[in-house]
Amino acid sequence: MNAPSRTVHLYLFEGFADWEAAYAVAGINTPEFQKSPGIWQVKTVAAAGANLARSMGGLSVMPDIRLSTLFPDDSELLILPGGAGWDKGEHLEAAKKAKEFLDAGKRVAAICGATAGLARLGVLDDRQHTSNALAYLKGVPEYAGSDRYVDEPVVVDRGLITAGGMSALDFARVIFETLDIYTPDTLEAWYQLNKTGQSAWFAKMAQRDGR
Repeated sequence: MNAPSRTVHLYLFEGFADWEAAYAVAGINTPEFQKSPGIWQVKTVAAAGANLARSMGGLSVMPDIRLSTLFPDDSELLILPGGAGWDKGEHLEAAKKAKEFLDAGKRVAAICGATAGLARLGVLDDRQHTSNALAYLKGVPEYAGSDRYVDEPVVVDRGLITAGGMSALDFARVIFETLDIYTPDTLEAWYQLNKTGQSAWFAKMAQRDGR
């Protein structure tokens, strides 16, 4: 009997930082080396009226569904990439959806500017978190979580993964670990391969169990 599919959703918008979630979504959507190949998939989601999202790098992506039709029970994780719109107070609907996920006991991963969107709703006030810098979040008038800020590349607390914009690789690693996509040895090999560029780590990945 085939295992049920498990879906991760990636929020899209005009000007989204395509590289910030790239490691994560590529690994999730590629069955090779995974513990349970073939059960994971990535679906894209956008606000109403967004028929096409063009990334910061100029890639045009057609969203699969709308935020209004995304429910926590339908997803393993909602990924919010950064982009200039967050700093302008945009994407409130996506931030509210993320809060809905967390309130339902589901997981959210926010990187770079997306952390500012969550800060506007008070999501960071009672969770340990990180971002581009504490000073960056202090620029958000609604932010009251400075005592919970942790100066690390990635922080996880009660279902919420946060990361700074320069930590895309570490962001993906924690996402994979949280979702239990790879064995620990395979995950370490994947991380070291992408961090160091040394081909010996690929051979370790190909062994699947790390032996």
